[in-house]
Amino acid sequence: MRFLTNTIRTLAHLVLLCTAAGLSACTSFIPRDNLPLITDASCGEQVKVVSIPLPVIANSPNEGITFGALTAFLIHNLDDEVYSLLAPQLNYNQNFGLTGTLYGAINPSRQRSIEFNLSRSQQTNFDYEAKYVDNGLQHGNLEFKAFLGWFADGSSRFFGFNARTPAELETNYTNRELTYNLSATWFLGRRYYLELGHRFRNVAIRHGAVDGVPFITERFATDEVHGVKGFTTHAPRISLIYSTYDTKTLPTYGGYARFTFEPTIKALGGAADYRHYELELKGYVPHDDDKRFTTVFRTMYNQTLGDSTTDKVPFLEQSILGGENTLRGYGRNRFIDNSFLLLNLEERIRLFRWEVFDVTADWEVAPFMDMGAVMENLGTLAWSNFEFNPGIGFRATVRPNIVGRVDVGFGKEGPAVYVGLGYPF
Repeated sequence: MRFLTNTIRTLAHLVLLCTAAGLSACTSFIPRDNLPLITDASCGEQVKVVSIPLPVIANSPNEGITFGALTAFLIHNLDDEVYSLLAPQLNYNQNFGLTGTLYGAINPSRQRSIEFNLSRSQQTNFDYEAKYVDNGLQHGNLEFKAFLGWFADGSSRFFGFNARTPAELETNYTNRELTYNLSATWFLGRRYYLELGHRFRNVAIRHGAVDGVPFITERFATDEVHGVKGFTTHAPRISLIYSTYDTKTLPTYGGYARFTFEPTIKALGGAADYRHYELELKGYVPHDDDKRFTTVFRTMYNQTLGDSTTDKVPFLEQSILGGENTLRGYGRNRFIDNSFLLLNLEERIRLFRWEVFDVTADWEVAPFMDMGAVMENLGTLAWSNFEFNPGIGFRATVRPNIVGRVDVGFGKEGPAVYVGLGYPF
């Protein structure tokens, strides 16, 4: 509660400041005592704050059209680096009404970061999240990550299982979920890493918020879609990682390989006994010394296996494609089956490095191609099951750790526009 109170107090100071400046982009200096929690001594006694108002326009296949506005407040340290970011926004969507959101990111050092998101809609949707990352433990040999979230998404969709599910089977539901994800990653030497983690989620399925789309159980029987009555997951995880990245935050060169084994254990309170296997390969290939042109690719294979016909895997725990980080021409969770194979390829082109509103940013364009398919297993993979999503992305990067992006993908069911933070992979 104290954190929320101080955050609201901080926001009030910044909004008043921007209002006094005529609701336009501006740079101001505010006493550090007026900015609790999102500054420290490295920001100086008079803190440089850059405010940037921006429109918000997105068109997700699941959510429909969303529009609104936000103001990004970038708080700088004495080295003129972005120490923290505060971004209140107000959006409107016909399915959820008005949504108020406060996003924050704090970067006390290049090794540590804290993010939070507080969001509430007039109808159905809410999202409360916090994320902490520290990769400077044990002299940089240990990284710790923690994520905690409680949210409800009334735009969720289900079309059935396998790669050829027709759009006519579309159903809607609300995914209400409490989740956490913890991990610790050790440097083993010679670019190898070992990660141990644990994932928990408690899912409740409720009626959706999208009028005119049937509820999931109106078209699919509950014994056909396991988990539709809700489920719990307790999943320990082990990963072996190999990385040659030039930096941990926003790499521009190098390769990455990860193999993950994640069993969900019924004895720990999970819905059933099943296992996830995942192999991921990523690479950054710059084409000039200045790294203005960089080819980035990702290949991923995921398989989910249950133990028996009595231990059915919940549908939201199976292998899933669709959304802003996989197949960007479709809505989230569009394709579901026991396995998926995914390839993402994009050319990140830095158009220019430009100082706007006293912030130096790299402005990028990124034509991309996503292709992927779900299947029972690799033996049943068919070329005709692949989805091909061409598209183009627009990004603004403030190094060392802030990326804003707009991705426009084109699938067989129409275009999709995703707006968010961070690279898709």
